Amino acid sequence: MNDHQLAAQLAADAGRLLLAVREELADAPPAERKAAGDKRSHDYLMTALAAERPDDAVLSEEGADNPVRLNTERVWIVDPLDGTREFSELDRDDWAVHVALWQAGELAAGAVAMPARGITLATPTVTAPSAYTGQPRIAVSRSRPPAIAETVRERLDGVLVPMGSAGVKVAAVVQGAADVYVHAGGQYEWDSAAPVAVARAAGLHTSRIDGSPLAYNRPDPLLPDLVVCRPEYAQAVLAAIG
Repeated sequence: MNDHQLAAQLAADAGRLLLAVREELADAPPAERKAAGDKRSHDYLMTALAAERPDDAVLSEEGADNPVRLNTERVWIVDPLDGTREFSELDRDDWAVHVALWQAGELAAGAVAMPARGITLATPTVTAPSAYTGQPRIAVSRSRPPAIAETVRERLDGVLVPMGSAGVKVAAVVQGAADVYVHAGGQYEWDSAAPVAVARAAGLHTSRIDGSPLAYNRPDPLLPDLVVCRPEYAQAVLAAIG
């Protein structure tokens, strides 16, 4: 299978594994459920990538960083469980699995699976969101909406839409349930690589909050801020932040 198909299959399969973990540990403490989900999904993805793409490097949130990736042509950037807190709460469906491929300086493929919703968004087949003419909807965290999102909301005369993990927020823009996702402070490459690959395939604007390109497979995987939005809002969003 090609890289797009592999990304989609791995994200979906890891998602099914996580659903099984959730069911198995339904009566366990949330901390145990979180730890098991992170580890089992990571172990599955590492084993599967070693079998399917043995010459490629992997950067995973749950794995030790191997500097060899910096000199490797192809690097898979994965988040085995994006939204661990949401995953641990049995009534929540706003968590995801991220699988992306960085190749020769670009995001070449990516998939975001939302297992509890039965949805996987993957390159290159994801479509642009339908037209929307209402107030701009800004996706934010349920528990800690960033001040930057409130600034954008005020400037665009929009509304805040609370939801879970980073992948789910980007997916909401891709699917037309939100129009803007802006984040500043505290993300890493695995938080955004697959969602950004999917968003770009859908024709959305993606950048840092200063408008510069998002770069991946760098020595320091910290990538603290991003903007994902419908193209027609990009100029206004970046102006509000600036």
